[in-house]
Amino acid sequence: MTDSADQKRFRSIIWLLPAAYVPHIVEEYIGGFPVWVTQVVGGSFNNIAFALNNAAFMTILLVLTAWTSRSTSRGAAFLLIVWASANVFWDGLFHIVTTAVYDRYSPGEITSSVLYVPISLAVACFALRSQLFTLRVFLAAVAAGGALFAFVVWYGLFHFAT
Repeated sequence: MTDSADQKRFRSIIWLLPAAYVPHIVEEYIGGFPVWVTQVVGGSFNNIAFALNNAAFMTILLVLTAWTSRSTSRGAAFLLIVWASANVFWDGLFHIVTTAVYDRYSPGEITSSVLYVPISLAVACFALRSQLFTLRVFLAAVAAGGALFAFVVWYGLFHFAT
């Protein structure tokens, strides 16, 4: 399969995803996200779990981004959209919504508003223009990312609490 100009642009813009992840994690750390989870949301999270989770999530994001940027694999692009939608798009919406719901700053809300949501929308536009997959397949990847995000929140912050 040959790479179209739109596919090449998609494979370039996806590097904004890990680039945005770094300042987001810094904002969460400085803002005390683990304490916020415990005190505001009623979950249970600490700095060690925060560091381990984000190191693992960033590693996976970098591997998927590198794989997608260097290959013509539709599967790689699909997996990247699933992972990025969970860890960038849905996480960004989480911070924006929880800030509104709890009427209190959710550490990560600024980078979510300024970086995560706009970059997610730009990646979505380039992904769809690249014609690597149909709108239906793209939306399935985003939905799978939403399910993954919900699982991560449920397990990571609430430890399977019901």
